[in-house]
Amino acid sequence: MNDLSIGDVAKATGLGVHALRFFEREQLFLRAIPRTAGGRRIYDTADVEWLLLCKRLRDSGMPIATVQRFAELVRSGPGNEAQRLALLEEHERSVRERIDDLTASLDIIRGKVGTYRRHLEEGTARGLWSPAPPH
Repeated sequence: MNDLSIGDVAKATGLGVHALRFFEREQLFLRAIPRTAGGRRIYDTADVEWLLLCKRLRDSGMPIATVQRFAELVRSGPGNEAQRLALLEEHERSVRERIDDLTASLDIIRGKVGTYRRHLEEGTARGLWSPAPPH
């Protein structure tokens, strides 16, 4: 899957053409994307795999600046693996904290769903958390 067009890559990654151009402008690729004589970008499978990772990092809340830093470290080659690991571990901690927060919220919502469901089934839902009547 070499010599992919920007449309091919958009389809393969789920990223729009504008997003791909943004990624290139923000230097999120591991290499300069070559172009045809007519100026069309030419991607390869390694670009797609990298973009899928970057997309997953962004989808999980990693800031663009951190993705840029990670890309910069990878582009630099061997010797900075400990820095890459530290960056990824920090993001992993952040994601786990967000998951914990979402899990706590989900537990509360589940409880409320159960309460409302029970009251509806029992016919006692009328007035459940209704605003106080005006004085």
